[in-house]
Amino acid sequence: MSRYGSGFREPPWVMGAPKEVMDWVDASHPTKKEDKHKFEKQYLKNLHIKFDFNVENKEVDPPSFLSKITSGKMIEEDFELLPTTELILRGLAKAKFRNTAKIVVDHKTLYEHPEKKSDLRKTIDEIDEFSSEISKGKKVEITAILSDVEKCTAIIKINKIHSVKEHSVDIQIKGKIRKEIYHTFLNYLNEKIGLKE
Repeated sequence: MSRYGSGFREPPWVMGAPKEVMDWVDASHPTKKEDKHKFEKQYLKNLHIKFDFNVENKEVDPPSFLSKITSGKMIEEDFELLPTTELILRGLAKAKFRNTAKIVVDHKTLYEHPEKKSDLRKTIDEIDEFSSEISKGKKVEITAILSDVEKCTAIIKINKIHSVKEHSVDIQIKGKIRKEIYHTFLNYLNEKIGLKE
C-alpha cells in the first residue's frame, strides 16, 4: 500500500517491517515455483525418412534382367559405405539410441545382439571387425533400439546402388521418438555427411 494513495507498492525501505520487505520481494520477483514457460515434450510417431547424400552419382547397369524390368535405371552414389555406417551409428548414439540389435550387409547378418543392453558405443568401437565386409558391400541395414521414456526401433538402410526412384538412405522409426532427439540425429548427419533435399 502506498502513502500517497497510488495503487503501486512502495519498496519497504520507504516504510515497513521485515515481513513487508519479503512481501515486496515476492511481488517484484516471483519465485521459481510458478514457471509459466514449462517445456512440453513433443513426440513424433512412426517416421519414414528418405534422403540422398550430396555426392556424385553415375548410372550403372542393373545386376539382373529382372531388376532391370522392376527397378528401371540404377545409379551408384560415390560414398564409402564403412565410414558412412560408422557416422550413422555415431548419430544414433548422439540421439540416445543405446542398442545395436543387428547389422546386415548384402543380406548377410554380420552382427546380432539379442539382449537389450547398452552396446551401441561398443559396436562403434569394434566396427573394424566388420570393416572388410562393409567396405566391399553395396547395402547395409542397421537395426537400433532407443530405450528412453518411450521405446522405438530404427531400421536404417544404406544403399550405394539403387534405382533412380529410390534414395540412398531409408530410415524407418517405429514407435514414438522425442522431436529433439530426431532433430539431433538429423542435424548430426547433415553436419558430418551432407544431405541432399
